[in-house]
Amino acid sequence: MATLNSYVIRISRSRVHYPALLAFWAGVMTESVGGLLDRARSGRKGVQQQNEQDVILKLIPTLNEGLAMKDVPDLRLGCYMLLSVMASKGGLDDKILTAMMEALVLGWRADTITSGLVCLSVLANHRAAKQLTRRLTKELMKIENLPKLLINISQQRRVDKLANGLCLSLTDRLKKQGDLRALSIIQEIIESQILSDQQSGVVLKSLLLVAHQLDDSPEQITLRPHLASTLVGLAQLAGHTGDLVRGVLRDTEVDIDELEMKLQTTIRPELLQASTTDDAIMEDATTEPAAPSFQSLFDSLPTRTAAESSFLCHDTSHVYPDLCRAFLSSTASEADLHTFDAAPILRRETALEDSLYLTFYMRTWSAPHPVLARASALQLTTNFLLESKMTSVDVQAVLPYAVSALSDPAAKVRRAAADLLIAMNHLYPETIESKKELKNLPRWGSEDLYGPGPETTTTLKWLTADVVMRLLREILIPSLEECVLDAKAIQTILQRAIQSQSHSEGSAKADSTRLPQTARASILSFFASHVVQTPQYSVKLRLLASLNQVRSVGSLTRTKILLPVLQQWASLSVEEASRYCREAEVNEVDFDDECFSVITSNDEEGLQLLAQIIKGEAASDRPTLLTAAFKRLRSLWSSLKGHSRLTTAQMLIATALSQPSKSDHHTQLAAQTASQFLGSASLTTDILLSFMDDLPTAASMTDKPPVSKRRRTSHGEVARSSIRDPKELSDAIRKVTFVLQLIDSSSPGTHPELLGGLFGILAEIQHFKAQATSELAYLQGLVLSSLFSILQAFRSNPKLKLDRAAIRTDLLVDCVQKTASPQVQNAALLIVASLADIAPELVLHSVMPIFTFMGNSVLRQNDDYSAHVISQTIREVIPPLISSLRKGKTNIVSGAAELLLSFVAAFEHVPSHRRKGLFTSLVQTLGSEDFLFAILAMLVNKYGPTESIKNFAVDLTSSFRVETQLLSVAKYLDLVSDILKPKPTYSVAILNTNDDGLSDPSAVAFAEMRLLPAILSQRALVKQAGKILERDDMDSSRIRDLYSSLLESILGLADVVKEEAQLHSSCGDILEALLGLLSTSEFLKSAEDLLNRPNDSLRRKILRALEVRVDQESTSNAASRTAMLGFLPQLTAIIRESKDVLYKHTAVACVDKISEKYGKKDLEAVSAAAETIASEDCLGQSDDRLRVMALLCLASLVDILREGVVSILPSAIPKTLEYMELSVERADGQKLHNAGYAFMSALIQHLPYMVSGPYLDRLLKISNLSAEADLDDDADESRVQCLHLAAKQIDAKSLFVALEKNWDLAASQGPVALHEQQTVSERGFESEVVTELEDELNDVAIKMIHKLNDATFRPIFAGLVEWASSSLPKKDTSGRVLRLQSLYGFITLFFDNLKSIVTGYASYLIENAVDILKNVNPKDEESKKLWTRVLQTLVKCFEHDQDDFWQAPAHFSAVAPVLCTHLAYSSSLPVNEDLISAVVELAAAADSSDHHKELNGAILKHMRSESSSVRLAAVQCQQAMTDRLGEEWLSMLPEMLPFISELQEDDDDIVERETNRWIVKIEGVLGESLDSMLHTISAHISRLAPLMSVAQFLAFNSNA
Repeated sequence: MATLNSYVIRISRSRVHYPALLAFWAGVMTESVGGLLDRARSGRKGVQQQNEQDVILKLIPTLNEGLAMKDVPDLRLGCYMLLSVMASKGGLDDKILTAMMEALVLGWRADTITSGLVCLSVLANHRAAKQLTRRLTKELMKIENLPKLLINISQQRRVDKLANGLCLSLTDRLKKQGDLRALSIIQEIIESQILSDQQSGVVLKSLLLVAHQLDDSPEQITLRPHLASTLVGLAQLAGHTGDLVRGVLRDTEVDIDELEMKLQTTIRPELLQASTTDDAIMEDATTEPAAPSFQSLFDSLPTRTAAESSFLCHDTSHVYPDLCRAFLSSTASEADLHTFDAAPILRRETALEDSLYLTFYMRTWSAPHPVLARASALQLTTNFLLESKMTSVDVQAVLPYAVSALSDPAAKVRRAAADLLIAMNHLYPETIESKKELKNLPRWGSEDLYGPGPETTTTLKWLTADVVMRLLREILIPSLEECVLDAKAIQTILQRAIQSQSHSEGSAKADSTRLPQTARASILSFFASHVVQTPQYSVKLRLLASLNQVRSVGSLTRTKILLPVLQQWASLSVEEASRYCREAEVNEVDFDDECFSVITSNDEEGLQLLAQIIKGEAASDRPTLLTAAFKRLRSLWSSLKGHSRLTTAQMLIATALSQPSKSDHHTQLAAQTASQFLGSASLTTDILLSFMDDLPTAASMTDKPPVSKRRRTSHGEVARSSIRDPKELSDAIRKVTFVLQLIDSSSPGTHPELLGGLFGILAEIQHFKAQATSELAYLQGLVLSSLFSILQAFRSNPKLKLDRAAIRTDLLVDCVQKTASPQVQNAALLIVASLADIAPELVLHSVMPIFTFMGNSVLRQNDDYSAHVISQTIREVIPPLISSLRKGKTNIVSGAAELLLSFVAAFEHVPSHRRKGLFTSLVQTLGSEDFLFAILAMLVNKYGPTESIKNFAVDLTSSFRVETQLLSVAKYLDLVSDILKPKPTYSVAILNTNDDGLSDPSAVAFAEMRLLPAILSQRALVKQAGKILERDDMDSSRIRDLYSSLLESILGLADVVKEEAQLHSSCGDILEALLGLLSTSEFLKSAEDLLNRPNDSLRRKILRALEVRVDQESTSNAASRTAMLGFLPQLTAIIRESKDVLYKHTAVACVDKISEKYGKKDLEAVSAAAETIASEDCLGQSDDRLRVMALLCLASLVDILREGVVSILPSAIPKTLEYMELSVERADGQKLHNAGYAFMSALIQHLPYMVSGPYLDRLLKISNLSAEADLDDDADESRVQCLHLAAKQIDAKSLFVALEKNWDLAASQGPVALHEQQTVSERGFESEVVTELEDELNDVAIKMIHKLNDATFRPIFAGLVEWASSSLPKKDTSGRVLRLQSLYGFITLFFDNLKSIVTGYASYLIENAVDILKNVNPKDEESKKLWTRVLQTLVKCFEHDQDDFWQAPAHFSAVAPVLCTHLAYSSSLPVNEDLISAVVELAAAADSSDHHKELNGAILKHMRSESSSVRLAAVQCQQAMTDRLGEEWLSMLPEMLPFISELQEDDDDIVERETNRWIVKIEGVLGESLDSMLHTISAHISRLAPLMSVAQFLAFNSNA
């Protein structure tokens, strides 16, 4: 490819090329480049781009060379082809494409321009940027007839992007350089429709923006006429393009009126044409609109009118269209305006004597003319009034139109209207000499404003001159600036001025300057009369919008004076109404709404007219008017009262149920809309009752209704009667359906009075079913749904009185038994369930027939429908039945025995695959803990303990929790025990025996007992029990209790049946299966209960078994280790409390074994055991065997505990020395002698400093006696080893001193008395000194702790806590407080220094800290100081928690509620200083959404406290949480928003200020404003609060 390219370039440069060669080269290169680019697309995106760039880089030199040869057109054409392929397949970016396009246009000639444009269009289609570059645009503008070339090319390929980019670039060139050639190109391109509608719209908007931004520079002034001509030409285009241009002119944000003034032209000539067709016939649409000059229009005007006295008369004006056309044309020039204003036909000189001049301008500014024209009309009127020589004239007839202009959407028009009102004020005298002078003011327009004749003049209401003056000077003129700024301000101003004080805002404070009532009534009547008479519908609409804000003035209501407007509007045909609105450019829907707004809820005449329109008696051909009528009725509905609302509702339901013909569209629409209205409106109980009373009955539609006593047969069946008219039955069902739908949608639970009527309708539906031979399931479902809602209301509100006589339980039973619809059955069952809870005496006698029916039929079916019915019945009906049984005094299992029997009897008939689900659902609904054992016993009694029954029993019980299974086994054993009693109680009822009782109790008991081993030995139960017992929680404790109870029961039962071998053997099988549930570790846990039995032999055997288990267990078994160490307290309790020496001896041996094997894992437990063994209960006993065992155990414990055994040595060492001394003197004391030396050797080995002083002296003395005594070798060896060890371990000085003393003392010397303890008298210090000493002591203690390990320090720490918290008597409160202050001062420094290493030590403090916080006395300074130190300690502990210690629920739940509760003490405790920090650090440490939610909920509760200080503390706490936790805490913002919304309006300024600070912090974290969310919450609360009770409102506010 490279060789071919080089060859072609070289040949072309030498001018020896020929067309065939270049055509061949172009074809080969096009195919090659396309293939290379296709192949480059494989691989990752980055690899693809690299491959494509490689291909393009290889071609760029050839393209540069080819495009540079202007005289070789065929070569350029080949380059164009290559560029097109590269753009289409290469994925080039805009930079490369732009460079290609600029290279392409340089050097093209006439014979390559067309091909070049085609290539440009291809490149432009793949370019993202819209606008072409300046260089490219400059080259394109050099082409002659460029638009025509583009049009020709567009017929075969897309050139829209190229043309669009060119137009945008030309628009920019026009703006910056004023190049007029761009306008013609843009206009031709738009006219040719090359561009899409969107592209054309963008170009047009760009042109409008350029025109809008023109300034007064010479270049811009020259550009104006050309730009104006272009825009006008485009706006006058016909067809789709013209519509598009005019649409852009309508939708643009540029002020077209201002633009027309700037360009001094009318861009929208169709507005002029449309405005002049008000009273004249439109010209043929096919003719081109002419644009005559103002002068020609003015010259064609007549000099006088023929018979017109006012341009506001209702007759057609033949002069006004020409006048209006000339006026609109004159608005472009100030001179033309003055010329037009002086037209003879207007009679300006006599304008205040006749109506032509002013009514022309009044009509003009009220019509939909351009803003400039409306403003000019107002300005000319203002100028005339200011220049008028008549200084006192009443021009109040202009007021309605001036006020209407104040509602104009254009601010310029409103400003001109304001000037007009000021000018009108000048025509009235400044001061009032007398009312007589005001009465003599000439009133303009009073005779012919709306044309001559009494029908127009007599109906108008006029104001007295003084009222006009006050209206202008006190109401309108002071508010003109407000009206200029806001088009709707005049509505509020008139409403405030006219409205009666009882309805207006601020009526509590009467304004002394307020107009009197007669004046306000006359103003309302004045404006209303003009609304009725004016032919200008825009004026009607604007004045109606203002007057509809006024409800009444005294006894004068707006409906009374404005109803003629609605009557007049309703009398028009649809064509007339549409034409009037179209000419005035008024939205017909808005006009309809304003007309109907004149009707108020207490005006009967207005409501009658509304009803006439809905019923089609008026305006039957106006569907929009009907829609507006319903819209108004919907807004009035809530304010309608009593008879008016009831009458309206009856009218609506009659309309909704009407059956119009297909051609009667009005009635169809009315019926449909009335149905929708009633379905969404709030219907009162009276309305619903009236609807129900009007429903037809089945008896009224039969030829001969049956006798009332025979109409209903058993179980709700009805007698069939012949139908008089099937259509009548259909209509009746239709009406019943509609009424039931309305009741269903009206929250029937709020209408309990409907209960009796609904049961009556349900009975009638039974009659309809008989006559219509249809289930009518939908109707039954509607009735039952409403009944259920009402009964739910009775359940939730016990204060409601239930009419029991109205309830028909037999109908409900029929719905269950005789209806095929599962929906109806379900609904009936729900109602039966509700009744069983509300009034059980009404339904309990009907419940059992349902189950009997099901047992004989439904339970035997194998279809999904039957399974559904069974499930619903069990789930909905049984719970109330059981609830009623629980309220009784009888056994609930015995009471439900008949129910259980119906299911057990059907067991063999139930499909096998449905049995488990059915019985599981039954047991769960009944209550598995109460009824599972009964079901199992009844199955065994009915079918025997067969393998199938055992398998089913195992399968059934496995569906329940382990606790439930064991509890059921326990109750099962109780049942067996009851069977074996001489007089059985409840077992007779459960097993359904005859009156004589059980025929063979032993056989029955034996059959029942054979089931239990299968249940207890199932693998699933063993596995689940093991998992639960591994957890040390309430569940495991409950399981162990049940297990112990089971053991006791089976052992007791075994004692009872020990004489019967068969039953005793069954007890053994049960016991074997029961013991199989326990693992080795669980045996230890269960031993606690077993050891409580009074059998000493059994207890010793259990402990010996334990001793063997210890030897057999592996040290790596964590579960066994934990269990054995946990068993130590039980063993120590045995040692302390038991009187059996052998029992104690075995317990000590177990302690020795456990401590030796696992003691180092729990030093605290071993330490407690050591104290017990060293006490009088063990070591202090007189039995030598127990003493020997105790000393040997203590020797082992010294090796394990080391320093932890120090606390027991003061009592253990003297006793040991005493026993050693006695053993020397006794012949049988060598075991005791050796055991004593073993203990002392262990002490000397590990704690040599404890064997000193008297102990060492006495030991040496005993050793001397032992040496002289006649003992065996083992004794001598133990003594020698002890003395050798003492020589090595004991301090030399102490040892030599003891030896010295012993050297002089004889062996006969007695023991040395113990030294008296030196009593340290306490001396009082100042608090500062005490604090300083405590700090120094704490520093020394911390340094000492660094040298200790955990095993050594933990007992010390525990002892320190115990010393401070419980060593002093409870009466010594001050002493305890002072000790605890010292303790927590040390612990604060302890946690702060050692940080996360010692967080676990907090477990020793939790209980004490919580107790201190709960019992703080705010009045005691020392108690408050202790409270502060506890919080400081907790803060340090929270800060350094890295092991999730405080995230554990047990730890968190102990502290969190107490801390949050103390926010309520903000007035008496320093909450801000210490408590908030503790709460915040706890939230940071307990990093869990559940914990955060709990804290947040507790804090939010304080935000509704009555105390402002508590609310302030809660807000400050939330601020700290937001600062500390950020977005993690604000995930609960939805819960906070209602509280924030409340606190923003708090009575306390400080709380409100802090709340706003909190909001700022939240917004800073989230990065968005909370205003919209808070506004929404406030809106919901304010809307729902009136509808809720206080409790409901608070619940909604907390869950919003």
